[in-house]
Amino acid sequence: MSTFRSGYVSLIGRPNVGKSTLLNLIAGRKLAIVSPRPQTTRNRILGIKNLPDAQIIFVDTPGLHKPKHKLGEHMVKESSDTAREADLILFMTEPEMPGPGDKNILNLLRTMKIPVFLLMNKADTVKKLHLLPLIDEYSKLFDFTEIFPISALKDESINHIIQAVAERMPEGPKYYPDEMVTDMPERFMAAEVIREKIIFDTHEEVPYSIAVEILEWKERDKGKLYISANVYVEREGQKSIIIGKQGARLKEIGSRARQDLEEMLGSDVFLQLWVKLKKDWRSDSRTLKELGYS
Repeated sequence: MSTFRSGYVSLIGRPNVGKSTLLNLIAGRKLAIVSPRPQTTRNRILGIKNLPDAQIIFVDTPGLHKPKHKLGEHMVKESSDTAREADLILFMTEPEMPGPGDKNILNLLRTMKIPVFLLMNKADTVKKLHLLPLIDEYSKLFDFTEIFPISALKDESINHIIQAVAERMPEGPKYYPDEMVTDMPERFMAAEVIREKIIFDTHEEVPYSIAVEILEWKERDKGKLYISANVYVEREGQKSIIIGKQGARLKEIGSRARQDLEEMLGSDVFLQLWVKLKKDWRSDSRTLKELGYS
């Protein structure tokens, strides 16, 4: 009788190194929103990978950074707490010499006594000759269990990595049914989709200052789903940026979010968005708790 293995794998790294892109690739579908901006991920996002002899629960985490407000403190705590509970850690970097941020993360990982794979993302953007000294430098800093140069945008090497991860999982039961790919509620996923569209359509500080709260979620006539949501900003001027001239930008954001939601939910969706001011919400503990950042 073959041994069944199961366990939790934490994706750790600086902001914007490709953790969410990798999670989506492993899951075979979009679970985590992705943008070119750092600190897009604010909560842990769980993706379940089922194999014939294993179940691996991958957990995407916010990028580790120096926090500037209570939201940032929540994000850093979410990452470090998730890592401490993992059976294996995937530490993601880019193909460049380790900087202060990477070294700080490695110092944190040394305290955990958990096996760590180094995944050097975007390896396809540099020549193989240039990868060798980078890998050598990281190897001097930490005793990695495995090292993989990868591209999170391609699936060429992902099966090899998944198999290596599975072999490191402890013997254990199947924690989730086969049909589950994540434990994230649909309301949370919907709020993230809306936030993603705003991030892509705005600039400067605005993407970091927004939060989305789902207000209503109910089925109406002919099976059409009605969703309404508040988009919160920290400053009055940010409202006009998101709304746009005569509401054009908000209408475009809503249209693109609705298309993604219909694909995700398998249902026609009527989406209504409101933009409201909630001053300095990122530094207010009560508001953060209300919005699910606690």
